[in-house]
Amino acid sequence: MLELARLYLALDEVDACQYQCAALLKNDRDNAAATTMMADLMFKKQDYEQAVFHFQQLLDRHPDNYTTLSRLIDLLRRAGKLEEVPRFLAMAEKHSPRTKLDSGFHYCKGLYLWYTGEPNDALRHFNKARKDNDWGQNAIYNMIEICLNPDNETIGGEVFEHLDGDIDSSTEKQESVQLAVRTAEKLLKELKPQTAQGHVQVGIMENYCLMATKQKSNVERALQAFTEIVTNEKDHVPALLGMATAYMILKQTPRARNQLKRISKMNWNPIDAEEFEKSWLSLADIYIQSSKYDMASELLKRCLRHNRSCCKAYEYMGYIMEKEQAYRDAAINYEMAWKYGNQTNPAIGFKLAFNYLKAKRHIDAITICHKVLEAHPNYPKIKKEILDKARASLRT
Repeated sequence: MLELARLYLALDEVDACQYQCAALLKNDRDNAAATTMMADLMFKKQDYEQAVFHFQQLLDRHPDNYTTLSRLIDLLRRAGKLEEVPRFLAMAEKHSPRTKLDSGFHYCKGLYLWYTGEPNDALRHFNKARKDNDWGQNAIYNMIEICLNPDNETIGGEVFEHLDGDIDSSTEKQESVQLAVRTAEKLLKELKPQTAQGHVQVGIMENYCLMATKQKSNVERALQAFTEIVTNEKDHVPALLGMATAYMILKQTPRARNQLKRISKMNWNPIDAEEFEKSWLSLADIYIQSSKYDMASELLKRCLRHNRSCCKAYEYMGYIMEKEQAYRDAAINYEMAWKYGNQTNPAIGFKLAFNYLKAKRHIDAITICHKVLEAHPNYPKIKKEILDKARASLRT
């Protein structure tokens, strides 16, 4: 019966596969393979709640099944329920005194911290899994991604660039970027791909390292490499996104838009889920730049359908509402961005406080200002432009 279910899954006959799995689980509730397959099916159907339910059942029986836990963390992120992850990490810790020595546990902890806006802590945990035979390669990939884009920005995007310009252009920031790129280059040497697809993936990472230097000759080299991949496989989403990103950095926006539009017309698949999300966000950024807010909003809604914890999508939504002077709606979206970014990003805190001020929610504005200044005492403009004004409004 399980083999039949696998056959249906391979043939992409989702309903027939689901029927077989359901029949199996009716007779054998603890069948791990059928439960995993059922969860995979629900993920494919984008029914994240049901997928989460099946993985939870597995973890209740085997809290130290880290393959399942890592999948569950990704699913809880997509379902907008990351706050439920610590419970499962605690269950794993209670299960065995050796948990804290287990690379699988550190990998899962790193994943959770990365998704909740704590890149430095995430790096520490991924680093503990880096030498492991089972978890090492994925941990290294994630470490490289964090090094190249710790704050999960839209690479080459311009909407927030001018807002955060005074912070981003500091010498200290530029030096830390250069150090991070060098670290990523060292980590790349530790990747040992076993398949042809794996070699392509490493090549893509190498070219992202080149682009991260922001040097024109390096970006052009990366662009050439991405173009070659797309010549061989015209619907290769990561390479198309790479091309678009290179064009964005080179300020060739129309060419970037053409590649991103190609991706936006393609059917979503779970393997390229991250690249689809990044490409929709990049295209939304371009549309916002040219005040095409309706087209941008459609793409942002698509991001949130596939990932309800997508901090950046809420941030762009907030920006659009703010531009349309709908400050209450802007605040609601910035609240979500602040929540899913684990209240750590001061730029989002600033925008949330500003929109609270504009929506006459002065006490809320003051609370957020305090929260930002507590973690970033010298954060520019927030005291003078928001905190002092909100306090003055309360007095009058």
